Amino acid sequence: MKGIIGKKVGMTQVFDEAGNRVPVTVIKVDKNVVVQKKSAHGKDGYSALKLGFGEVKKLEKEGKEPRWRLSKPRAGVFLKAGVETPRRHIREFRIPESALDEFEVGQEIGPDFFELGDWVDVTGTSKGSGFTGVMKRHNFAGAKATHGVHEFFRHGGSIGMSATPARVFPGKKMPGQHGNVRVTVQNLQVVGIMEEDDAILIKGGVPGSRGGVVTIKSAIKKTTI
Repeated sequence: MKGIIGKKVGMTQVFDEAGNRVPVTVIKVDKNVVVQKKSAHGKDGYSALKLGFGEVKKLEKEGKEPRWRLSKPRAGVFLKAGVETPRRHIREFRIPESALDEFEVGQEIGPDFFELGDWVDVTGTSKGSGFTGVMKRHNFAGAKATHGVHEFFRHGGSIGMSATPARVFPGKKMPGQHGNVRVTVQNLQVVGIMEEDDAILIKGGVPGSRGGVVTIKSAIKKTTI
């Protein structure tokens, strides 16, 4: 399973060969670097690639030695791997054991990692809306606007029983935090590779706001085009 880390730039539109307008999300995937290779025959017990994304700048103060804007343990991971510039974001992607030989620690991966027409799953953190009610959070219809309804127009109604079982069941749909959770959108298609701009065009929308970090993986449920 192929995977890469990127940053959501925003949405735009392109036109296909038939002249149809296609909404796309632009994802910047520049300077992904291989930090570690894990083998099923090693101490990890499974085969995977650990990638880093998002270069870290140095903190420079007069009279002090410049240092990375990262904790020493995290920066040490990259120094041990021989990567000159540490990365801010690290993700791990499972791959077959036979594919490990295709990669080297310190190798940079670009947008050509995927091909036109590939089906992918994109994971990111959705936009947060704060504390919301049941109508916005769970799409409840709300109460009637007349016939005796008084100040309960947007309430959720009854939440539990009386004597038996005299409690509210876990998982009851109620007001609370809306959004700001990890979301995966499956079966999106790669419709453009912009090698000069280090970007990938994916058909449709992906989770998160502009500037959010997302991971792109080969689709696990799509077997044919």
